Amino acid sequence: RLPSAPVRPRGDPRLLFVNAGMNQFKPIFLGTVHPRSELAQHRRVVNSQKCVRAGGKHNDLEDVGRDTYHHTFFEMLGNWSFGDYFKEEACSMAWELLTEVYEIPRDRLYVTYFGGEPSLGLSADEECRDVWLRLGVPASHVLPFPLKDNFWEMGDTGPCGPCTEIHYDHVGGGRNAATLVNQGSPDVVEIWNLVFMQYSREVEGNLLPLPQHHVDTGMGLERLVTVLQNKRSNYDTDLFTPILDTIHKGCRAPRYQGLVGNADVGRVNMAYRVVADHVRTLCVCITDGIYPGFSGAELVLRRILRRAVRFCSEVLQAPPGLLASLVPTVVEVLGDAYPELTRNANQIKDIINENEAAFLSSLERGRRIIERTVQQMEPSTNFPAEVAWSLYGSLGFPLDLIDLMLEEKGISLDSAAFNELVLEDAKQKAGGPQAGQPGSTNAPLDVHSLARLQGSKVPATDDSPKYAYTLGQHGHYEFSPCQATVLMLYRDQCLQKEVGAGQRCGVILDRTNFYAQQGGQDSDRGYMIRLGQQDVLFPVESVHLCGGYVIHEVTAVETLRAGDQVQLFVDEAQRLACMTNHTATHLLNFALRRVLGDSTEQRGSHVTAERLRFDFDTKGHVTVEQLQQVEQVVQDLIQKNEVVHMAEVPLTLARRVQGLRAVDEGYPDPVRIVSLGVPVENVLTCDSKAAMQTSVELCCGTHLLQTGSVEDLAIISERQLVKGISRVIAVTGGRAKEAREVGQCLAMEVDSVSLRMKQRITSIPEMQNLSKEVGHLTKVVASTAMPQWQRKELQTILKALQRTANTAVKKLELQQAEKVAQILLAKYCNQPVIIDTIPADSLSILMKVVNQLCDKSPGTSVLLLSPQASGEVLCACQVSKSCLPGFSAADWAVAVCTQMEGKAGGSPIVAKGSGNAKGMQGALTTALEFAQSKL
Repeated sequence: RLPSAPVRPRGDPRLLFVNAGMNQFKPIFLGTVHPRSELAQHRRVVNSQKCVRAGGKHNDLEDVGRDTYHHTFFEMLGNWSFGDYFKEEACSMAWELLTEVYEIPRDRLYVTYFGGEPSLGLSADEECRDVWLRLGVPASHVLPFPLKDNFWEMGDTGPCGPCTEIHYDHVGGGRNAATLVNQGSPDVVEIWNLVFMQYSREVEGNLLPLPQHHVDTGMGLERLVTVLQNKRSNYDTDLFTPILDTIHKGCRAPRYQGLVGNADVGRVNMAYRVVADHVRTLCVCITDGIYPGFSGAELVLRRILRRAVRFCSEVLQAPPGLLASLVPTVVEVLGDAYPELTRNANQIKDIINENEAAFLSSLERGRRIIERTVQQMEPSTNFPAEVAWSLYGSLGFPLDLIDLMLEEKGISLDSAAFNELVLEDAKQKAGGPQAGQPGSTNAPLDVHSLARLQGSKVPATDDSPKYAYTLGQHGHYEFSPCQATVLMLYRDQCLQKEVGAGQRCGVILDRTNFYAQQGGQDSDRGYMIRLGQQDVLFPVESVHLCGGYVIHEVTAVETLRAGDQVQLFVDEAQRLACMTNHTATHLLNFALRRVLGDSTEQRGSHVTAERLRFDFDTKGHVTVEQLQQVEQVVQDLIQKNEVVHMAEVPLTLARRVQGLRAVDEGYPDPVRIVSLGVPVENVLTCDSKAAMQTSVELCCGTHLLQTGSVEDLAIISERQLVKGISRVIAVTGGRAKEAREVGQCLAMEVDSVSLRMKQRITSIPEMQNLSKEVGHLTKVVASTAMPQWQRKELQTILKALQRTANTAVKKLELQQAEKVAQILLAKYCNQPVIIDTIPADSLSILMKVVNQLCDKSPGTSVLLLSPQASGEVLCACQVSKSCLPGFSAADWAVAVCTQMEGKAGGSPIVAKGSGNAKGMQGALTTALEFAQSKL
């Protein structure tokens, strides 16, 4: 019995969450498991796996609450056989457990099996059907179903096979419910799926039998408990009722009644189900290291938390803190099975409370914005996309939450216009129109407008509040809003005093806490509101600096005028991510000089919320060892959690600092110094060499206050731009951790292939599959975000493995070709023409047989056909040099393959092609007649 794997997938960037019981066993099914690993030793396994289906391919989030059976978190009971027992044992154990241990009435159970697929050459799984009949299941309860219902595949390629499902009839009473199986009836539901992995789907789409058969079964605990406790709803079982009771005690809504649809007035019952489901998901995810955040699984969890908070607050009318107060009840229900929940209960409550408090103020503001917008809308119109976009981008409202709030008012969102805004934003982030180019509204002030501003004595923007942030309790950064006055608006290269609703414009303020794009750091995003008008958001999409004026690119949701008093709110997550990556850039700069030498100079950098890019001069390629050393120096500085000191000083004084890092550009006077671990006043003292031992740079960017908040740094790319200049790309924090996990998993896969390559393999298909696996791994290693030093190491190993595999395949093919050639030589005894059909796994082998025959019998011309299981016929031929030029191999192959409705080509000496099996007999006759006509 194995414990559940964490719901955070380890080393699989394609998955947001573990969403099935088989995830942790994929290496066994794929044959990539390390032969010496603990996983490879397992033959029979049972467990209960924590699963989350929210986001990605399997996404049940928006259905949760609307019915009584969808969940974001569920438990999957499973038993597996890895090359041990198969259909007979799997079916009999399942039947015994359900009917004898759980005592479920046999007449309520129906089983399905794979009914076959002629187009794939797959016959019905009669072996499975017969097992069920021998177990005593009536023939009327054993039902065949097609590929879509009863054939399971892991993906587009890889292990797959027929499955058999066990369904339960909730009604019973002696009726025959066979016609309701797999028809979506809530009365007849699947409770257990038994998958028999006996094939592998190849890249070409064909199915090959697996050398080892596996069994993978899955039964949802929630559905099973519903059956065992004789309930019709998962939420009526004791997995949920304690949580629902605790919700009722903590809110002002009536008790849960299990109502759905129109009967659920005010969606109170839906709210109960949403909150009960979501708090379970939050507890499990937070325990397993997934916290509400801003990308990937963290973003999905943030949506789940905010959805639950909204139902608590607005529908159940609960006071703040209800969600966290449910944690002890969840731990009571799940803690025995998953003791890690008990150990982390306090941390779970703290994280939920912090995130709830952050969202509640936004929720109230968002609700008012929706109310106000709806009141101003014309009847029978869609909700405006730009307002929804401001809720989504500025207040962090999940789109499904916006849809839900509008649905409750009987209103739809203008989805087409919203999707346009999403695409526009994606283009901008991906580097769409740059400042100053056509189509860009964030162009800097034109020279005439700038002169007008200066001539009118409009003061430059005071942007010092961008540095006004503090490190609060629990290590959270606190960013204060900033109050400002609109001085001027800028649109279509013209200064304006007023801009109408729906228009994009540049807003010039007297002061701002927004960081304008400069010094290689991306600008802030966020929003502004007018004082006294809390329910209108003006999203700030980007910020630019021109001639001392900070221009905020804004979409005016309502008319905006010079003189308006506004309050500014930066997107805290985006700002913090930029701060993290900018401080990490300074750490990286210092580490590169420490490892590569003092002559290493910065040539450019770019900091975004997602990653950092750093260009530097170097005398040659950076080695694997140097990349590792650079990362280690950075790790040491992170571990020390050095204070980041910042101060403005006169430029002449700053220039005297020994060891100062600065790029070749104009700096303002006074200039800002950023020093890691050493106070700026110490760095400035005469003869101080402190800057030689740490990072001291001239920099206007925003930074962390302590290096520990970087958490981790991984260099995921390094290449030479031109001779003498290299570029590295790095990620930090959770992204760095994920890159390392992926790297470790890929290293294990490469190690596994390497070990299997050393085993004595005599099967050509097996060695070819190994060669394909090496090719696939090579592509994955080249394209996946992982530590660059590790990528280089693995690429070196894979290159050698590919050579070894290719050589081994050729050697095995030659050995097989020699054996077949000897048999044919004995059969035809130096005849001038050999025409025959032989079995061959590939055209390459067929060609090698032809070559062997002609080498051993130089006066013989040979044409061989090989029928394939797919219905294709392969053709290969070679003409004796003594028969040239009158006899051409290319013409011979074309004549034969045309007879089979195929194609061929080659040279006068050797040629190859293929055709259809229906014309093979005629092709053999054509081959002989053609040869006789030329000899």
